[in-house]
Order: sequence, then structure tokens, then C-alpha cells
Amino acid sequence: MSYTRVMEAEGHLIDSGLMAKIMDTIILNGGEFEILNFDIGRTNDDFSRLRIKVTAPTKECFEIINNSLLLLGCFSTGMKPITTKEAPNDGSVPPDFYSTSNHTTEVFFDGEWHTVRNQRMDAPIVIKEGQAYCTLLRNIKKGDLVVCGSEGVRIKPEFKDRDRGEFSFMSNEISSERKVEIAVRELAKMMKRIKSHNGKIVIVGGPVVVHTGGVESLSLLIREGYVDALLGGNAIAVHDLENALFGTSLGVNLATGKPVDAGHRNHMAAINAVNSIGGIKRAVETGMIKSGIMYECVINEVPFILAGSLRDDGPLSETIMDLVEAQKAYAEQLKDTELVLMLATMLHSIAAGNMLPASVKTVCVDINPAVVTKLSDRGSSQARGIVTDVGLFLHLLAREIKEQSGLNTGRKNSKQRNPFLTHISKTGIV
Repeated sequence: MSYTRVMEAEGHLIDSGLMAKIMDTIILNGGEFEILNFDIGRTNDDFSRLRIKVTAPTKECFEIINNSLLLLGCFSTGMKPITTKEAPNDGSVPPDFYSTSNHTTEVFFDGEWHTVRNQRMDAPIVIKEGQAYCTLLRNIKKGDLVVCGSEGVRIKPEFKDRDRGEFSFMSNEISSERKVEIAVRELAKMMKRIKSHNGKIVIVGGPVVVHTGGVESLSLLIREGYVDALLGGNAIAVHDLENALFGTSLGVNLATGKPVDAGHRNHMAAINAVNSIGGIKRAVETGMIKSGIMYECVINEVPFILAGSLRDDGPLSETIMDLVEAQKAYAEQLKDTELVLMLATMLHSIAAGNMLPASVKTVCVDINPAVVTKLSDRGSSQARGIVTDVGLFLHLLAREIKEQSGLNTGRKNSKQRNPFLTHISKTGIV
């Protein structure tokens, strides 16, 4: 007995590579295909449309092929409505629940396709009041209608290879310094375009930003309005504050590159000083902290989220040590984001990537190419990589932003300081 189904797909199937992937998926998993119809788009903007008959020798083989094709944007001809089942308890779903990818997903019920809201990967889909939502497993309530199986579900992959515009300059093969400069130049243009229509840019950063001398450059980006939120862990803030107070990062003088005497305690001294005065914002307000990434976030009212971990020293009082609350805070800041720039922090980058729909432009910068690969392997297929030293990258990016915008190094007048900071500045505290 064989299992057969006619499936359809539409989009930029040829130059995005999806056509080859569809056929390879069927063959490599032991199935056979017959192309019933293939209409090729006549222009670079037109979609191609495919009808393909898929045959598999066993039910298990058929399910593997079907689920794999679903992720490539295929859907069954004569689509049946979704199957929903009630959640048995709070925080649990039926065993056959559908788990989302980060690609735009639609579900079929009430005679039409409905786009799933709050798109993200690894989430059940709940139907509520005629709408479909991605919902975290921990937020499931007993009795919620959960989509089960893959019937009535279709995915719309991002056709990134057809993007001839502002994101086409990126590729995971970028490695040489010459190519890095080209990528940075185009990235700066893209960031300017995003900010021209008040689009949102989020930075996910690790302490290597500080270690490699990227503080001044990232500070300029924040100051000039190119950062709408900063996400990271305890360490990026700790070492930024250490640098602001002592001129060191991990006890190494950033001006000379040499360790300082007893410098190993500087980061702990920074944590102690800032926590003793009441936290980062208070340290800026009182004039204890007069420069750096956290300083610019405070005076420019850019929200920052510091997610804690088991390895954190201190931690700083603003660091969120409750994992669930930290996830919520990250997700809130990532809403409606147009570009996420991930700077030398694999774990926080993967965490943020898991919360993003594939439509969000994502750039990962790291000296280790395996970090970019790891991000893609976790499902963030939209991520593009720049393999270089993050300090060099930020220096080049800040230079491009300044040159393209005609900026000087002074601070902007708008949204520069709140009234309290202006007052204490006159007293000489800041």
C-alpha cells in the first residue's frame, strides 16, 4: 500500500532554491513525485505556482515528507480545516499539537485562511474569538482550543534570495575585511532607511563589545537614535560600567591593552559601587557614571533589558534573574522590530532569534563563524552573518553612519537629557 497526496506551492520557487529543495526532500526521504503543473512567473516580481503529486511507500515515510514539505511552503490541494482539541490542563497541550516555525503561518477554518498572530518559533497555535495566535506553552490555559496535526496549516517562507534591495548585500560567506567594509556600508544605508520612517532597531550585545573597544562607537549609535532597545546579559553592563569607572574591561586597560594592578577586582568594584548607589540610572543621575553604553541608554531613554544567568557576578540590581520574566521583557522589546543587530553573544542571540518572525532582518556579527551557523541551525534562517572583530565592525559602522549623515561627534539636542539631569549638570555633578 502506498500513500499519495497532491500538494501545491507558490512563490519565487526557482531563484529562492525552494523548487530543488522540494524535490530533494521527497527523494531523500524515500518518496516519489510527479509534477502535474508548473507555471513559471513571467517577471522577477511574479510568483511561480506548482502542483505536485507526492507518493510514499509507508505512512511513516509519508508523514516525514509531508511535514518537511509543509516547512517549505507546500500545502495540500483541497485543504481541509484545521483540527483543534482542548488543552487538558494549564501549561499543557494535546500530544499531537502543531508546533510553529518562525515563518508566516496561516490556518484554515470558517472557510478562509487566517494569518497566525504573534508569529514565533516553537509555539502551539490557539484559536480564540475567531483569530489564531502563537502562544507559549506556559501560557496555555485548560480548555484552550489548540491546533493539532498539520492539516489546514500552511507556511509562507521568506524568499530572501529574491530580495534585490537593502538586504541582498548580506551573505553568510562574508569573511574578508574588504567584504566587511562593503557590508557595513550597505548596513548603514539600511539603518538610515529604517530610521527615516521611524522603524525599530534593536541591539543584542555581549561583553565582547566592551573588551574589543566598541563602547564609543555603540554609544554614538545610541546617541544618534539608531538604537531603540538594548538586550543583553549582566556582563555587557558590568564591563561597560567597569570601563566608565576604571578604564578597564576584565582588568585590562583598554587604552594600553595591558592588565592593571589588581584589575581582576575592578568589575566587582563596579557592581558594588553601582548597586550601592541605587542602580545604573541613579549612578548616571548622580554623575558617578559619565560615559559609556549604559550612560547613553539612560540619558537617551533607550530601554535596556539585562537577562541573568547562573554565571553572573553580583549581579547588577537591574539584571532580571527570573528567567520567565527576562523572556517576557525580551519579547516585549522585540515587538514590531524591523532590524536586530546581534553583537558577539551566541546565547542571547539565539534567545532573541527564537522570538522573532522570519520577516525581521537579522544581522549576526561575531569573530567565530560557528556562531552564525548555530543561529541558523536553531531555526533563524533569516540571519545573515558578518565574520569579524565586533569592535572593528562597530568602528566601521559608526564611521559610515557619521559620514552618510554628516554628523559630528557632538550630542543631539533632542532627547538628550531629562530635566533632572539638566539641573544637576548646572551644579557640576555631571
